[in-house]
Amino acid sequence: MPAPIQKVGSGFSLSLLLVAALLAATTGCTTFGRPQRATTQQAILDAQCPPTDPTRMPAKELAKVSLPPYVIEPPDILLIDALRVVPKPPFRIQSFDSLQVIVEGTLLEQPINGIYVVEPGGMLDLGPSYGKVMVGGQSLEEAQDAVFRHLKRVLKEPQVSLTLAQAAGQQQISGEHLVGPDGTVNLGTYGTVYVTGMTLNEAKEAIEKHLEKHLDAPLVSVDVFSYNSKVYYVVTEGAGFGDNLARFPVTGNETVLDAIAQINGLSRLSSKDVWIARPAPSGVGCDQILPVDIEAIMKGGSTATNYQLLPGDRVFIAQDHMIAFGSWVGKVTEPFERMFGFALLGAQTVQTFNRFPFGFNPNF
Repeated sequence: MPAPIQKVGSGFSLSLLLVAALLAATTGCTTFGRPQRATTQQAILDAQCPPTDPTRMPAKELAKVSLPPYVIEPPDILLIDALRVVPKPPFRIQSFDSLQVIVEGTLLEQPINGIYVVEPGGMLDLGPSYGKVMVGGQSLEEAQDAVFRHLKRVLKEPQVSLTLAQAAGQQQISGEHLVGPDGTVNLGTYGTVYVTGMTLNEAKEAIEKHLEKHLDAPLVSVDVFSYNSKVYYVVTEGAGFGDNLARFPVTGNETVLDAIAQINGLSRLSSKDVWIARPAPSGVGCDQILPVDIEAIMKGGSTATNYQLLPGDRVFIAQDHMIAFGSWVGKVTEPFERMFGFALLGAQTVQTFNRFPFGFNPNF
C-alpha cells in the first residue's frame, strides 16, 4: 500500500511543478495583453519627436482634423466626367457619335426630331419609314446634305437640321476608371494617362493636357469613386485560435469606435486592452503607440482616447489572457491525452480478449 500512495504523491507533486512551470513561462519577458515594449517605444519616440510635432497630438472624436489632399494610388477607382469634348477640326463623324437631327415636313405621325446614334459602319438610322443613310467619315455639313438627299426620295420638301449632340469620345472618357498597377487610367481610344502620386486637381490637369492632342480645349472633372488605397486595419488576437485581420477604407471621419463597430464589437476572445499602432512616414522614425480606454469610450461616452484614424493605422485588440492560457494548456496537454486514451483503449481491448478468447456471446 505505501508504494501506490507514494506514487500518487509523486504524480501530484509533478502536476504542481508543471503548473508552476507554466505560470513561470507566462510571466517572463512577454505578458498577455499590451506588449511591454510599448513603454520603451514611447520613451524613444518622446526623445525623437519634438513636442510641437502635430503628429504627437492625435486628433480625437470631438477635435477631428482634415486629412491632407488625397493622393491617387492603385487600386483607386476614379470618376471622370467629360464636361467639354469637342474634336479638333476638321471634324469627321464616327461610329457611336450622337447627332441631333430635326426635320420639318415629315410624314404624319412619323416625325424626325431627336438624338440618333451613328451605328458601327457609319450608318444613321432615321426610322422604318425613312431607312438608313451613310454619314460616317463626313463633316456635319456633308452629313446634313446626305440626309436631305436621302429624305428627298420620300418627302416632298424636307428641311433638315443636323448638329453634333455628343461625340463618341465623351462616352469613352466619362465613367468609372480603375487606376491600374502601372499607375495609369485608360481613356479608350485616347490612350492612358499616368495619375499615381497626384492629387485630384493634378490628375485633372494631366488628363486634360493628354486630351489636348485629340480634342479642342477639353474640360473634365475628376473625383474618387472608391477609396481603395488608403485603409486602416483592425487586428484581433485570437487567444490561440488564430488572429483576425480586417481592412477598411479611410474616408477621413473614422474613429476607434467606428473601427470596433465595423467588426461588430469585441469578441468573447478579446480583452478590453486596445491600442493604435500608428506608423510614421518613411525616414521620420516617430511611430506611435496610442493606448485606448475602450470601456470609457463605450460605457461613459469618453472621447479622450477615441482617436481619429489615419491611413495605415493598426487598431490592435489584445486577447483575453485567461482564454489564451486555457488554449495554451489545451495544446500542451492534448497530445498526452490522446496517447493516454490510445493506451487505455488498447488495455481494455486486451482485457476483453483475455476474458472472452472465443468472442463475446450475449446468450450467456
